[in-house]
Amino acid sequence: MSSVGAYLRQLRETRGVSLEEIVRVTRVSSSYLHALEGDDFSALPEPVFTRGFVRAYCQVLGEAPDEALALYDGRSGAPAAVAAPLRQTSAALQGATPVPVSRNRGPVLVSFVLLVVLGVALFAVTLALQAGRETSDERRGTRTTMPTPTPSAAPPGRPADALPTGVTALPSGSSAGTAGTPAGPQPGGYRLIARAVEPTWIRVRTEEGRTTEETIPAGQMREWFSTRPFTLTVGNAGGIRLELNGRAVPPLGPSGVVIPRVVLPTEAP
Repeated sequence: MSSVGAYLRQLRETRGVSLEEIVRVTRVSSSYLHALEGDDFSALPEPVFTRGFVRAYCQVLGEAPDEALALYDGRSGAPAAVAAPLRQTSAALQGATPVPVSRNRGPVLVSFVLLVVLGVALFAVTLALQAGRETSDERRGTRTTMPTPTPSAAPPGRPADALPTGVTALPSGSSAGTAGTPAGPQPGGYRLIARAVEPTWIRVRTEEGRTTEETIPAGQMREWFSTRPFTLTVGNAGGIRLELNGRAVPPLGPSGVVIPRVVLPTEAP
């Protein structure tokens, strides 16, 4: 079993602390610490003071003193602890006043914890302010911006949708000009008529940004009005006949052909 001196010396060297540093912090005489590491108990004061040296030594190294004290108490030929004379007590106390290291570390640790808490609080406040600003901007943008729907293209055989706003459905055999239906283009605009000879899916978008799409059953007619040209997507080119401002539009293609984009009229007046 190792001695208390060898144990303390190995502990100090492992921590990389010099003996002078321990003398400076504990204020124990260097001769006492040399005698302690050398197991020279005859050069040490009474056991009650030597035990205090061991505690201060371990405290500087951040180690619990229990094992070192057990080695010191279990040394061979250790005398029983007796009360020291008054003059020896004064001399030992003058040379051995250990300074607890935790007393210096406590304020530093508390300051570090406070700084961390303050940093986290500031970060949380910054995130909350940023989230509130973004929410306000989004609400403001929702009030001032009208989104434009952009429905995806559908195959020619898709089910008929409800008639969109701005599309007039006329039954088979009816003609434009019936009650409740404008008989001609609006002044300075365009009137587009689509007559389906086969079920045909069609999408009509005006340059004002309005878009409608549906599948027109065979034998029915739809018409649209706009002050600017129309942009069409047709799912069955041969299944529909178009008229613009009362004039027939040339056929778009054979039955079953998809026309991804056609502009009517091709050139604005």
